[in-house]
Amino acid sequence: MPLDPRVRPIVKLLNTVDRSERDHGQTMTQQRIESAGVARRFHGIVMRLGDRSVTSQDQMVPVAGGQITVRIHRPPAPGPLPLHVFFHGGGWCAGTLEERDPRCRAIASGATCAVASVDYRMAPENQYPTPPEDCYAALTWLVDHAGELGVDPARVSVGGESAGANLAAVVCLMARDRSGPALCHQWLDVPATDLTMEQPSVRSTPAGYLLDYEAMLRYRDAYLPDPEAQMREPYASPFHAPDLSGLAPAWILTCGYDPLRDDGRVYAERLRAAGVPVEHTHLEGHVHPSFAFTRLVPSAREYEAAAIAALAAAYAR
Repeated sequence: MPLDPRVRPIVKLLNTVDRSERDHGQTMTQQRIESAGVARRFHGIVMRLGDRSVTSQDQMVPVAGGQITVRIHRPPAPGPLPLHVFFHGGGWCAGTLEERDPRCRAIASGATCAVASVDYRMAPENQYPTPPEDCYAALTWLVDHAGELGVDPARVSVGGESAGANLAAVVCLMARDRSGPALCHQWLDVPATDLTMEQPSVRSTPAGYLLDYEAMLRYRDAYLPDPEAQMREPYASPFHAPDLSGLAPAWILTCGYDPLRDDGRVYAERLRAAGVPVEHTHLEGHVHPSFAFTRLVPSAREYEAAAIAALAAAYAR
């Protein structure tokens, strides 16, 4: 199937911007700083603003060796509210709370829940396992302080996109393995689940669809201090966990022109085989960041509405 007609011009535009601003001699930190401006412009063009009635407040949360910011978005509804803990994407090396504010507001409004967006410490300065440990620490802190935050500790979900979906899947494993907070739902958009990068779509998907093999390799190797030794560890690659039973029901998105489509597909298959309920949505004519194209692409907007409805249904159960 060809690219969705509404997706095609976005891909062309962003490829043009990427070619004009990319410098392969930059460090990962320099690339992150420069890409932040591109990302702000990108999200301003393609993503809906979200419900302006949703209020936002930053909370400092203790983690090993310091503190991180967690931004809590709350709709105008009486509490205690369900809680969705959100982890942004960006290859474990990039991304900001501000970029994902519109999406978090849309989730908060649509599912009538509080959304806690976690500003985990990023690679290469803070390599694995710091990002997943930060995310798990944020989850446990939020649940431990549910009363003062006005959220319901019995209705807690996690989610993210790309590297953030990897972190959400890992946090589910941690919560199970460590007898941590009970989770009712995991929402994984275009997840990276196998950091060996051995799934067929990683190499078979042509370059030019907004996530290329070389970029994936660069991010992975910045994230893992010792890729060869660590890329099969379950808290790096949840696909390689020996046991996926007892995890929260999953909602998984994959896209046809995404090198990570097989990462999501095989993880969905392994979850089902372990007895975990899974809803797997595949958008054939779409690319890796299509989940964000909600302003310009009707099918992306419809997908977001369906995903938010599934989250609300999970809280109702």
